[in-house]
Amino acid sequence: MRVHAKRALALVTGLLLPTVVMADWTMNMTPGVTGTSNQIFSLHMTILWICVAIGVVVFGVMFWSIFAHRKSQGHKAANFHEHTWVEILWTAIPFAILVAMAVPATATLIEMYDTTESEVDIKITGYQWRWQYEYINEDFGYFSSLSTPRDQIENRQAKGENYLLEVDKPLVIPVGKKVRFLLTANDVIHSWWVPAFGVKKDAIPGFINETWTRVDEPGIYRGQCTELCGKDHGFMPVVVEAVPEEEYLAWVAEQKEAAEAERQLTQKDWTLDELIERGEKAYASACASCHQPNGAGMPPAFPALKGSPIVTGDMVAHIDIVVNGVSGTAMQAFGGQLSEVDLAAVITYERNAWGNNTGEMVTPKEIFDFKNKE
Repeated sequence: MRVHAKRALALVTGLLLPTVVMADWTMNMTPGVTGTSNQIFSLHMTILWICVAIGVVVFGVMFWSIFAHRKSQGHKAANFHEHTWVEILWTAIPFAILVAMAVPATATLIEMYDTTESEVDIKITGYQWRWQYEYINEDFGYFSSLSTPRDQIENRQAKGENYLLEVDKPLVIPVGKKVRFLLTANDVIHSWWVPAFGVKKDAIPGFINETWTRVDEPGIYRGQCTELCGKDHGFMPVVVEAVPEEEYLAWVAEQKEAAEAERQLTQKDWTLDELIERGEKAYASACASCHQPNGAGMPPAFPALKGSPIVTGDMVAHIDIVVNGVSGTAMQAFGGQLSEVDLAAVITYERNAWGNNTGEMVTPKEIFDFKNKE
C-alpha cells in the first residue's frame, strides 16, 4: 500500500505542478543566429503548416463522411469503379503540394552547400575525443578539449551551468564574415554540430566535407559531437565564440605569436620539474580519459600506466608508443597531435607520476631527433 500511495502522490504532484515539471520542455525548433538557421526554421514552419492543413482537410472530410453517411441513417455504400476527374485531382493536388514544398527546400539546400567566397577557412579534425581547429590561412591551430572538472563528472561536485558543454579553447570566428569549415577525422566518424548555426556535418576519416556559416550576433554558441564515436562520445563538446572583427584580428595576432613562441620552446633547456608540471596538464587533456587521472587505466582496453613496465622501462620504446601509437589497439599516435614539447613533457610526467619515480626526463630535442630518424 505504501508503494501505491507514493506513486499516487507523485502523480498528483506532477499534475498539480505542470509548469515546474515541464519548465524546460518544448515542442519546436529554435530559429538560431544565422541566416541559414533562420531559413531552415522558416522552411520547417512552412512545411509543418502545410501538413497541418492537409491533416485537417483529410480527416475533416473522412470524419464528416463517416458521420453524414452512416448506415443508421439509411445510407448505402456506393459501388463504382474509376472516375477520371477524381484520379486527376488526387494526382494533381499532391503534386502541386510537393512542388510548393520542394522549391523553397531546394533553394535553402543550394545556399547551405554553397561554400564559395569564404573569408575565413578553418579545418576541423575529429579525434577520440576532442576537436582540432586549424586556421588554414593563418598558419596556426590548436586542440579543443572538454574542460568540465572530473569531480563534476564523477558526482563529487555540483554540476556547473554548462556541464559537459565547456572546453579549454573554443573555436573563435569573426561576426559578419563567411566562415568555411573543412571537416575530417583522424580515427572514426565524428559529427560537428552547432544547432544555433543550423550546421551539422559528419567528419569522416579520409574524406573532406565542407560547410559554412555567417554569424550575425556576437556570443558563445555550444554544440556536441552527434555521431557515436566511442566511450567518451558524450565528452566531446563544441564551443564557438563569435567576436567582432577587430577583436578577432587581435586574437589571431596573439595566436600567431603564441604559436611561434611554442616552436621556440623546442630549443629551451628544460628542467625535470618544468617538464613534469607541463606534462601533467598535457596528460589531463590528452591521456586521462583513457588511462585515468591516477594512471590506473581501464584494462584490458586501456592498460594501467602506474607501475607499467613500458613506462618504467626502455625509454625509446616508451617514446615510440606515444609518438606512433599501437596498431590494432585504442592507443592513438600522438606524434601529429602534440608538439615536441608536450610529447616530451607527457612522457616525462608518466615516468615520474603515481609512484613510478624513475627520475628520468625526455627533452623536446630528443623527440625531434626521434621523429627525424623514422
